Amino acid sequence: MASQRQSQLPMSLRRLCLLSAIKAIFREVGRQPGRLYSQTAALCPKSAKHPLRRARGQCLVVSGFIEDAGVGTEAALRRRRVSRRSRPWEMAEHSGGETGWPFPDINLIVKAGSDGESIGNCPFSQRLFMILWLKGVIFNVTTVDLKRKPADLQNLAPGTNPPFMTFDGEVKTDVNKIEEFLEEKLAPPRYPKLTTKHPESNSAGNDVFAKFSAYIKNTRKDANENLEKALLKALKRLDDYLNTPLPDEIDANSTEDITSSSRNFLDGNELTLADCNLLPKLHIIKVVAKKYRNFQIPPEFTGVWRYLSSAYIRDEFANTCPAEREIEFAYSGVAKRMK
Repeated sequence: MASQRQSQLPMSLRRLCLLSAIKAIFREVGRQPGRLYSQTAALCPKSAKHPLRRARGQCLVVSGFIEDAGVGTEAALRRRRVSRRSRPWEMAEHSGGETGWPFPDINLIVKAGSDGESIGNCPFSQRLFMILWLKGVIFNVTTVDLKRKPADLQNLAPGTNPPFMTFDGEVKTDVNKIEEFLEEKLAPPRYPKLTTKHPESNSAGNDVFAKFSAYIKNTRKDANENLEKALLKALKRLDDYLNTPLPDEIDANSTEDITSSSRNFLDGNELTLADCNLLPKLHIIKVVAKKYRNFQIPPEFTGVWRYLSSAYIRDEFANTCPAEREIEFAYSGVAKRMK
């Protein structure tokens, strides 16, 4: 497990994370800031402990994020006032029940990066990270160094590598089933619905990552051209879908003939479960193909580029995404040199 040293998150992100978490808490408890601090302090006695506390590397309390990565300066403690008073491992024994604390106890365990602490390259981890962020619920994120996987986590989910999750103490290990569980458990009206309105959005781009994997792992020069063409065809099908208007983009009473979509994401202008699945993979393709094959998504694929650009300005994607160097590092042994 990673060391307890100070996280390297930039101050701008810390402020953003803190504000996001405070908004989520206000939305649930309906209180003013001054009253909120005293309430959370009463709910979280210092003696309470969480089973993952000793095992955490970079442990983040998230609604967006609240960071809590060890003891820092007095100024840093003041910046993390809500984090110091509302640590999730201290809330674990006080969720619901007599206290009425409104949030479930959720812990997301994800793969650590090459430094053993930051978020590593794993599209499945980011998929769950995005879903929980979009739901607006407060949760823990623990990064695990797979080279030094702590005994606590091995005992928690024997034989399982991240990502996995605990929800009110119950371990969940299958990513698809976790997605279904969260959509059912964190449902309207309290939490937003993330399923698509159009079933076709769920399968759009579903072959792109497989074509990319075959392309990037190939070592034969004579096969490279055909594999690159197959990847381009898959990207073109995704581009066509993103540029084709959805039924609710077409106004039956309008005299204008809408031939091209301007939507941001697969199913409209809001992120859905389909985007949480595809976007992390599409970003990996963009980064890795350029680094190791000097391949770039063609600029004429305007739908794909609009899709990526829309994702990069959304906190739910940008702040759950591993650094590009982590993605490149993860593929350094996978992207074979052609012979």
